[in-house]
Amino acid sequence: MLRPTAPRTVPAAGGRLAGVDAVRGLAVLGMFAVHVGPDPQPSGAGHLVMAADGRAPAVFTLLAGFSLALAQRQKPSGPSGRGDRSSRGDRSGRSDRSGRGGPERTLRPLLVRSAVLAALGLALAGLWPGILVILTFFALYFLAAEPFTRLSTPVLTVVAAASTVLGPLLSFLLGPLLGYEVSGRGAVPEPGHLTGWWGPLRVLDALLLSGAYPLLTYLPYVLVGLALGRLCDLGRPDVARRMAGWGAAVAVAAYGAAWLAVEVGGGRERLLATIAERHPEALGAADPLRAVLGRQFGAIPSTSWDWLLIADPYSQTPLETLGNAGVGCALIGLFVLLSRGALARLLRPLTALGAMALSAYVAHALVLAGPAYGVHSTAALAVFAGAALLGAWAWQRALAGRPMARGPLEHLLRLATHGRPGRGTA
Repeated sequence: MLRPTAPRTVPAAGGRLAGVDAVRGLAVLGMFAVHVGPDPQPSGAGHLVMAADGRAPAVFTLLAGFSLALAQRQKPSGPSGRGDRSSRGDRSGRSDRSGRGGPERTLRPLLVRSAVLAALGLALAGLWPGILVILTFFALYFLAAEPFTRLSTPVLTVVAAASTVLGPLLSFLLGPLLGYEVSGRGAVPEPGHLTGWWGPLRVLDALLLSGAYPLLTYLPYVLVGLALGRLCDLGRPDVARRMAGWGAAVAVAAYGAAWLAVEVGGGRERLLATIAERHPEALGAADPLRAVLGRQFGAIPSTSWDWLLIADPYSQTPLETLGNAGVGCALIGLFVLLSRGALARLLRPLTALGAMALSAYVAHALVLAGPAYGVHSTAALAVFAGAALLGAWAWQRALAGRPMARGPLEHLLRLATHGRPGRGTA
């Protein structure tokens, strides 16, 4: 089993965990596959899109929580060259926030980061790039996760595990109360949505419940990532192996349970009966279940309890959440192991892309809002992926050793949140 471990520093290029950055880079490529790749069908590059569909944003969100935990465990160097004990946390995994600067030292960067991400997300969504921009939701994830970073590791682990069930269940139960029983979910906040008296409330509704990546069904990924970051010492290869093994086992169990419940346990027949009564417009589709689910993102309809048994992309049921979290855990463990082996050199472009994921995401959204609007093909996916990998690798090589090497937007975001080095910031 995975147990809380004492923090230790794991060597990686640029002071970052290369394996974690590689998984983040893979998640970025997964989002490219969904945004510009061919249809998710079991043929050719469609296999890649099927693998990434729904899982890419989930893994990306889980990594946000994992990175929060790593940031808590980071040991800033003082004049003696030793880490500051105040950043290590106590034996229960609780972070000591009584250091110099008090709560303002941690809350101000958080608020600035969230404001910048929200502004970027709104601006990109306003350009109509043809994708569901996730950045505005990420701003809320970071704000909502902050209180959970103060929990002890055992309590956080229990809360994270419970959230994988309670989040989707609350979304299912609250949907009918707010008019989303049959459909209507999947919106992305845009600048125009903020106008009028009710505009801010509609945006808040999208961020919390009815949007494409609502807090209720995506915060569990952040909490699971946060708990994994506390529990798992990636400096130990045996821990990385257990992450890969247990993560894969959870994913297989969750997806397998959903398949058994729907295809063997009669769930499909009951859902087809529900569709005939509540979603008749989908009956003519080749797969009525997929047709209903394709009408919204981030949650399932609230027309039958049997919807909670599925694990289709973007359904965000308990089983899909567990399966996606298992995939994220397995990938972290696997790529941490690969980053130490003979393949480490081959992973450098992927690691570079993961280190500057924000810049890559914004750049691809801008291209999709302009010359590549509406493009979907294997060739387009190859061009986007190749350009991103080569560009990130070349950028880091050209600016090695400089703060800008982490990526242009990453550098600017750090300046906004922490200021220039040498001004008393961590």
